[in-house]
Formats: sequence, C-alpha cells, structure tokens
Amino acid sequence: MVAPEQMNSAGSAGQDGLVEMGVVRGAYGLKGWIKVIPWSADPQALLGYGTWWLAGLERRVLDARVHGSHLIAQIEGLASPEAARDMKGTAVCVARRDLPEPEDGSFYFSDLVGLEVFNEQGSLLGVVRGLSSHGAQDVMEVAGDRVRLLPWVDAVVKRVDLAARRIEVEWGADW
Repeated sequence: MVAPEQMNSAGSAGQDGLVEMGVVRGAYGLKGWIKVIPWSADPQALLGYGTWWLAGLERRVLDARVHGSHLIAQIEGLASPEAARDMKGTAVCVARRDLPEPEDGSFYFSDLVGLEVFNEQGSLLGVVRGLSSHGAQDVMEVAGDRVRLLPWVDAVVKRVDLAARRIEVEWGADW
C-alpha cells in the first residue's frame, strides 16, 4: 500500500482538465508578485511548470522560487500589488496533461476524488470528497450517510483500484 509520503499531493481535477496544485495567499512585494501555498509536500514541484492557470486563465510564470514554506511568483499580467492582492484565494492549477504519470503505487489526490470507498465487509462508506495533508499523515474525506475522515495509512487503506473507481479500507461502518 502507499505510504502518505509517497503520494503526490494535487488537489481536485476539474472538468476542464486542470489540477489544483496550490492557492494564492496574497501579494508579495511591490511589483505584483504573488505568494502561493503549494499542496505538494515538495514545494519545488510547482516550479517546474512554465504556465499556471489562475481564475480560469492560462498565465506564463515569469519567475518563481521557494520562500520558506511557500512560493513567490511573478506572473504575466500581474504588475501591481493591487492586482496580486485581487488574486488572493485563487486556485493555482496545472493542466493534467502536463503532469508526469505517478509511479506505481502512487496517486494524485485528484485521481482519488470521486472513488467509492468500501470497508472489508463490503459496506459502502461513501465517496471520496477530498484529501488533505496534515503533516503526520494525509486524510481522506469520505461522504456517505455521514462524513468520515480516514487517515491515509497502510493500516487503513488496503487497496486502490483506479480502473474500478474503488478504494478498500479497514474501517467499521459504525465508526
């Protein structure tokens, strides 16, 4: 099974083929740079893409670098602190076709959203609504008769079958 640190953190994939890779947290400096919180455990992963999608528009990345736990970036079309501030809360996306295929046994979060989650007794617990990283481990949000937060650890996640759109877990239906 996949250990959390082996997972590729990419947010949800939309109908438009974009994968959310982070979010703009605000402006940086006086020349229109933005501050980005990346979803990946490796903040440098987002630096490898020459174009990002922001607010539905493809924009060229003029310069970007790691700055502490986040990134700062100069984006084509953003030339003032006001323009950068207006982007706060905007998803930073990359086209899914531009992402490398994950290694065997690894998954992009976006590939898991929408999969049905069954326990080992065959009970449907719900559908993956989202995944998030919380330092020690990743957490899978499963929406069914109620919302469950399941840790993404070997002891819980037993099998992922992307083709069947199914995840099998060791988790009681009444937990």
